[in-house]
Amino acid sequence: MIEVHQIGLGGVLEIVTPRFNDSRGFFSETYSEATFTRAGISTAFVQDNHSYSVKRGVLRGLHYQLPPKAQDKLVRVVRGAVFDVAVDIRRGSPSFGKWVGVELSAEKWNQLLVPRGFAHGFVTLQPDSEVVYKVSELYAPEYDRAIRFDDPKIAIDWPVETADIWVSEKDGAAPLLDAAEIFD
Repeated sequence: MIEVHQIGLGGVLEIVTPRFNDSRGFFSETYSEATFTRAGISTAFVQDNHSYSVKRGVLRGLHYQLPPKAQDKLVRVVRGAVFDVAVDIRRGSPSFGKWVGVELSAEKWNQLLVPRGFAHGFVTLQPDSEVVYKVSELYAPEYDRAIRFDDPKIAIDWPVETADIWVSEKDGAAPLLDAAEIFD
């Protein structure tokens, strides 16, 4: 039986699937459409993505796709640990501009469901971290957008010193929330 926890913003869920250990290692069913549907999660996923980060402090985000190519994401860590963040970017939402974060790790074996209408990002807490995530819509570069990870209006409390953060050129040049194209 999976565990599903609300973590502060409507629709953002922490999910823990059982892991069965024995002398050989472990087995875990990390996603089952039937099991997730019984738990009230009926998202259909169409693509899996996998990222590898060499160093602690690699920050990826805050990313999202605009409608009609908006994505739900189911994020998990298969090696290492990250601090994973969802930011509500639905204009008119009572939680607009607010964020929630959770540590995802291979040890905790937890996942984060980030619904469409939220920007998503993470920073690695350990070197050699690997993140695997499912998305509900195919990648569409013409709808791909980002918001600055250090936007003072959002004020994410990243657990890594700013001087130790590594971002891509694209993410470093992303607009602030007030200037970004977002969900109306």
